[in-house]
Amino acid sequence: MAQSLISIQILPKTKNGEDIIPYVDEAIRVIHESGVKYEVHPLETTMEGELQELFSVITKMNERMIEIGSSNVISQVKILYQPTGITMDQLTEKYR
Repeated sequence: MAQSLISIQILPKTKNGEDIIPYVDEAIRVIHESGVKYEVHPLETTMEGELQELFSVITKMNERMIEIGSSNVISQVKILYQPTGITMDQLTEKYR
């Protein structure tokens, strides 16, 4: 069972005030390609997995934003670390 949930909102600075949605789409692609379980929500994306693995995904997301033209990136992150195990479903099942 996963030990961590991390929600991230990534805000890349774009050239000349361009729309950030293509950048956000690319960040979500990085998450998808990592193979971790995730859910996209309107204002953030939540990932489920081992803490260090999720930190690695966040690092790759930020690096990718720079590679595709962002001069800097703000990442707003929320972390739930529970060594005994936690899943997104456990926290949300009563609402589904």
